Amino acid sequence: MGFFERYLSVWVGLCIIAGVALGSLFPNVFSAIANLEYAHVNLVVAVLIWLMIYPMMIQIDFSSIKDVGRKPKGLLLTLVINWLIKPFTMALLGWLFFKGIFADWVDPQTATEYIAGMILLGVAPCTAMVFVWSHLTKGDANYTLVQVSINDLIMVIAFAPITGLLLGVTDITVPWDTLLLSVVLYVVLPLVAGVVTRKRVEKKSEAAVTALIERFKPFSVFGLLVTIVILFALQSQTILAKPQDIVLIAIPLLIQTYGIFAIAYFFAKKLKLPHNVAAPACMIGTSNFFELAVAVAISLFGLHSGAALATVVGVLVEVPVMLSLVWFANRTRHWFGPA
Repeated sequence: MGFFERYLSVWVGLCIIAGVALGSLFPNVFSAIANLEYAHVNLVVAVLIWLMIYPMMIQIDFSSIKDVGRKPKGLLLTLVINWLIKPFTMALLGWLFFKGIFADWVDPQTATEYIAGMILLGVAPCTAMVFVWSHLTKGDANYTLVQVSINDLIMVIAFAPITGLLLGVTDITVPWDTLLLSVVLYVVLPLVAGVVTRKRVEKKSEAAVTALIERFKPFSVFGLLVTIVILFALQSQTILAKPQDIVLIAIPLLIQTYGIFAIAYFFAKKLKLPHNVAAPACMIGTSNFFELAVAVAISLFGLHSGAALATVVGVLVEVPVMLSLVWFANRTRHWFGPA
């Protein structure tokens, strides 16, 4: 690992502090950045995530994707965790904490909205950042692509019904423009660019492909760190204005994230998955498609609602937590058999 990758958690911590400070000092600058969006997708963040993902897409070898079907256990694990476990455990934890443990600290209406925001996070599995987590755990890039693609297809069908069931409402309006635009920006475009680049470089040699991937690594780290600064800067006012509520929301979200990862990792080991399949499978089930969750929360409950705040806290919690899980997955590589 390079110097920046080795101390990535340190850089992330510094970027979180820098983001909150910059957002407080220069709110107008980040307000302008926040307004650069289409269909609730921030275009600046989209470019940075694209910068993170593109080098990983160069690793995709389409000639090897056909072999993914011979190892269906990893796909099955991802689908069971994402669609049969995660949404329901998130709803249960939200109800347990905000209708029970924290009931005296939050008014009933706000508590209900916080639960709704948590549910929206639970029903939206990750699309973009999982490529980063897969890369950091040396995951199988081809397998990760297939896992993400299948999840995206299921999300188109299952997101609204599961969300409606858990929220107890039937008139959910799925922002299809957000969903489709995010898939195009975060999966389709970088994939096409990565495949075209790989085909061109492969004409020279496989060593040239490896060298190119290594050359792009600093750009991936740069994209991740700048994204963190911007996300925390955009939410700095909320973080400073409602620190208590953010802590209350973060507690069940942390339990959910670590709990889902533990369940997925346990079954990945029981299924005897290779580590380069197990780690990304667990990361997909653990992380969230926060753009979609935030967009739906705003459209259903309003920009300044408790539901919108809960989805934003999900964004704040995710990056540091996922980095800790990347560290854990790398340290426990020896628990799994060879690829």
